[in-house]
Order: sequence, then structure tokens, then C-alpha cells
Amino acid sequence: MAASCSASQLAQLLGPNGTAAATFICDQFSAVDSKFIDTSYAVDTTYLLFSAYLVFSMQLGFAMLCAGSVRAKNTMNIMLTNVLDAAAGGLFYYLFGFAFAFGGPSNGFIGRHFFGLKEVPNISFDYSHFLYQWAFAIAAAGITSGSIAERTQFVAYLIYSSFLTGFVYPVVSHWIWSPDGWASAFNTGNLLFGSGVIDFAGSGVVHMVGGIAGLWGAFIEGPRIGRFDHSGRSVALRGHSATLVVLGTFLLWFGWYGFNPGSFNKILVSYGGASSYYGQWSAVGRTAVTTTLAGCTAALTTLFGKRILSGHWNVTDVCNGLLGGFAAITGGCSVVEPWAAIICGFVAAVVLVSCNKLAEKMRYDDPLEAAQLHGGCGAWGIIFTALFASEKYVNEVYPGKPGRPYGLFMGGGGRLLGAHVVQILVIIGWVSATMGPLFFILHKMNLLRISAEDEMAGMDMTRHGGFAYVYHDEDDSVKPTAIQLRKIEPSSSTPTSV
Repeated sequence: MAASCSASQLAQLLGPNGTAAATFICDQFSAVDSKFIDTSYAVDTTYLLFSAYLVFSMQLGFAMLCAGSVRAKNTMNIMLTNVLDAAAGGLFYYLFGFAFAFGGPSNGFIGRHFFGLKEVPNISFDYSHFLYQWAFAIAAAGITSGSIAERTQFVAYLIYSSFLTGFVYPVVSHWIWSPDGWASAFNTGNLLFGSGVIDFAGSGVVHMVGGIAGLWGAFIEGPRIGRFDHSGRSVALRGHSATLVVLGTFLLWFGWYGFNPGSFNKILVSYGGASSYYGQWSAVGRTAVTTTLAGCTAALTTLFGKRILSGHWNVTDVCNGLLGGFAAITGGCSVVEPWAAIICGFVAAVVLVSCNKLAEKMRYDDPLEAAQLHGGCGAWGIIFTALFASEKYVNEVYPGKPGRPYGLFMGGGGRLLGAHVVQILVIIGWVSATMGPLFFILHKMNLLRISAEDEMAGMDMTRHGGFAYVYHDEDDSVKPTAIQLRKIEPSSSTPTSV
């Protein structure tokens, strides 16, 4: 808020000949105050731009994670699709997506201004806001690409990625994040159940949208050749590089510190009170802490859970568990206590393992477990926020509406939970009604899945002119393509003494 100086009032304090001095002092004061305002804008814009760069770095994490999770013969294909998500998403989000998401004033369903960034910058946001939101949009598209890896035609990637980032995802983000959205917690004049939806960084908006889209794509395509044997038993088609999986996971972890804390958009915001050390800068730090704790808890829970179930310490499972914890905490990271984040991570790991078991029984094939991880854990994150959101943090992060509902388990009643159940159902319905028919049409036009011959040979050779690097793939040996993991039972014999 700008400070003011009245020359007439100051002149009265300076005496009968103080008018000129008062005018001079106020002019200098106004100049200094203007510099402070400019500095505030510059700091907040720099913070948002840096957060955008962190979120964009997650694309490299997605690329490495996807590359390590597929067989070597499809490495070039999956990395190319990740580049495509960013490139096609950038163009279509610029032309249409940003306007559909944030083009206000508008109705509660879809935005209608700022196509091609017309009339940007303005008092509401600058170019940095577009860059940050574009990084979110291509993250949703990257989630979907993992679900349909190793058997999808390149043209299908082009079509679905453009449609998802240019229309499907922006509409959902308008509902939840635009001040005009029908379910937005910022729409203080018309809050859903008096609360609106608190999906701070996108457990539903980003992760559920990408996960449900991937679910439909993988379901319509069907499993990869050899993923299930003739009796319907699951067969492991292992990715070719655990090293790339771990590298991608750490890059995603690093980028998540822009994804969640960066969603404040500003950092120079005071929460008032006597403590000058406490403001939005403190909330940014708390958000980073809750993000960290949820991911770490989910990783450890998955580690020991999978050890009990399979008898192995599997690094890939641990990485997916970590990311599942991050996806779950994303929605409520700014409004929950750190101890609650540990509960979030623990349950997220259970949800992920359960969804994977269900996928195997349903003969559903998702090479990166993207639908289970982002869809399942994202949905849990939405419910978790409605249970554990703190009254204090809700009022700080979402001001302007005193007496907002908050977490059910924190004494805030069930209205927030009701709004979040509606969010889950509506996202499932919207993405199913848009992406499901798109994948079905592509399937009927023979534009979705590659031929069996190309799938067996690998898309790097048949579609992209050669392999990503020289390798020896398990599929090329005389051994069966499947690798059955054997449970290691503890030995009952005692070691011999020396």
C-alpha cells in the first residue's frame, strides 16, 4: 500500500513560512515511496520468474524419468514427445490456453480475454504470470505422455498435447484459480459451499487432469505387447535405466520447490500483526517444508511396503512413491501444518500401491504408473486438504472472506470437504468427456497405436531413424521378454560360526 504525504498538513507543523519546505519534503517522500513500490513489483516478478524456471526444469525431470522407465528401443521416441509437449504446449497456451484460463472478466466456466496475450501486461498480471502458468500446462501434458508410452503414434501426441494444453487443462484451471471461476476460492462473491476449492498448486488441476487423460489414452490403446501373458498374469517390462529414473526424480524434486512455493505468485506480502518477521515469505518456507515431508514420508513408506510385498528393495518404486507424495501434498501444501504433511505422504504411498495392484487386476498398462500416481494420489491430496487445512493458514493464504470453512479434522466442518468432492467428480467428468472421445476417435482413425511389428522392433528404429544410443536390450536376446521377479524368503538356517 502506498504511503501518502499532505503538504498542507505538514506546512501547519512547520509554521507560517513552511509551505515551500513542506511541498519539497512531500515531493521527495513521494519519489522514495514510488521507488519502494517499484522495488516491490520487481521482487515479486523476479520471484515468480525464478519459480517458473524451476517448474520448467521439471520437463527435464519428466524426460529423464520417462526415458529410464521405458525400454531402450523407445528412448528417442519418449524424449521427443517430452520436447513436443513443451513446444506445442507453448504455442497453443499462448494462442488460446491462457485466455481460457485467466481471461477475465468472464463467466464461471471459461475465460474470454487475452488471446495471444493481447492487453498483457495489465494491473492483474505481467508476462511472468503467463510463463509460470504455461510451465504448469505442459506439466499436465507430460503426465499423460507417460501413460501411453511405447505404443503411440507420433501424430497422436501432437493432437492430444495441443488439445490438452490449449483447451482441456485451461478450462479446469479457470474453474479453480481464476477469480471468476465457479469453484474458485478467490471468487469471494460466490463461493462454492461458502468455501470454494482450495487446490493451491494443483493436485486436481494439474495432476488429476493429466492422470485421468492418461488413463483414457492407455485404456483405449490397450496394454503393450507382452505386458500380460495368456493367462492374464502381469509380466514386468522393466525400464532400461534406473539411473535415468533416479536422475529424473531428483530433477522433479528440485522443480517442485517452484511448483508449490511459487504458486503464491508474490512473496512481499505482510500478514500484519506485531511480528515483522512473519509474512508470506514465511508461508513460502512452510510450503517448501510440507512438500519435502510429504515426499520423504511417501518414499520411505513405499520402500518398506514394497519390500514386504515383493521381497525387494526397488529404487523405481521408491521414486514413484516420492513423486506420489509430492502430487498429493500439492493441493494443500500452503494451508496445512508440517505434521499433517507426514500423514499425507503416508496415505499417498498406500494409495499408489493399491492403485497399482488394481491396475494389474484390470490388465491396465501404464509404463510410468502416471494415472495411478497423479490421478490416484492427486485425488487423495484433494481430500486430504479438506480434512487437515488449518484455519489460520486458510485465512492468511485466502484473505477477503472471514469465517471461511477449513479442515474437517481441524474443527472447520464439512463444507470444504463437500466442495472438494465436487471438484474430484467434475474433473473426472470433464476430462473423460473431452479426452476420452478424442482418444477414441484417434483409435478409430488408426492414428493412435502403432503396428505390432513397429512395437516389437521399437519406435526409435522404425519411426525416428535409429536408436538413441548403442545398447543391448533384453528383447533382443533369446530369453523371454518378461522378467519375473522372485520373492526372496528369509532363510531359516543359522549362520555357521567360525
